[in-house]
Amino acid sequence: MPTKSTTTRQPRKGLTPPQKLTPTERKLAIEGVPAAKARKIAASEPLFAKLKNGKTKTPLAPERLAAILDGLRRLYPNVVCALTHRNAFELVIATALSAQTTDVNVNKVTPTLFKLYPTPKALAAASLPEIEEVIRSTGFYKSKAKNIQGAAKVLVEQFSGKVPETIEELIQLPGVARKTANVVLGSWFGIPAGVVVDTHVLRISKRLELTKYDEPVKVEQDLMQILPQDRWIQFSHEVIHHGRQICLARKPKCAECGIETLCNAVDKTWSSH
Repeated sequence: MPTKSTTTRQPRKGLTPPQKLTPTERKLAIEGVPAAKARKIAASEPLFAKLKNGKTKTPLAPERLAAILDGLRRLYPNVVCALTHRNAFELVIATALSAQTTDVNVNKVTPTLFKLYPTPKALAAASLPEIEEVIRSTGFYKSKAKNIQGAAKVLVEQFSGKVPETIEELIQLPGVARKTANVVLGSWFGIPAGVVVDTHVLRISKRLELTKYDEPVKVEQDLMQILPQDRWIQFSHEVIHHGRQICLARKPKCAECGIETLCNAVDKTWSSH
């Protein structure tokens, strides 16, 4: 008995096969929402489900982390450290001065500072009141002046005037903790020894549920565990820039955020989902 041949039915010429609807598109279609608008709404859905309490169900899922990293890279390609510097010594001093102030303020005083004291030896031998006067506008100028001169003295006395290339050695300098050490190692030497955790990185890491901690050292430990090491340097640059431009401490510009669909922060000012 001859068998019946089976053929795959092809769409008629000039017609496109029907597109599979997402659950959201199907729901909106039932409600009478036009297809084009339904597709736009569905496209803005969060990529990862959230719980009833608003938190992301799987915040550390590899796919979510990859989406965050890809989004940041696209938003801020080739972003670099905003502190003006010509060498590792200048970056150490500029980063130390940036505590409790903006990079813009630091960049206003460092040209004069480094013109007067271009080397660790010159800064170490300078008059402390003169240093204070130059950096006064950065705030906390007395303690900062003492620290940067102390750092210069240690560089001269223990490292022959050269900036060391390890975390352990850098944090021996007065006023230099892990954040400053990571900035110098990453931005000048290209060494991913850790993740820079400043106020922006801490805030955004918590909003994205990459950590639950408020202590910079614990936040850095979490980020080092979940992020690929070859992304540590650029991740910090990207997040810091994002924190200055979009993800502000107060009234974040969520409607302008390129990774908003990945965020379920409780203090969002606008949400597409």
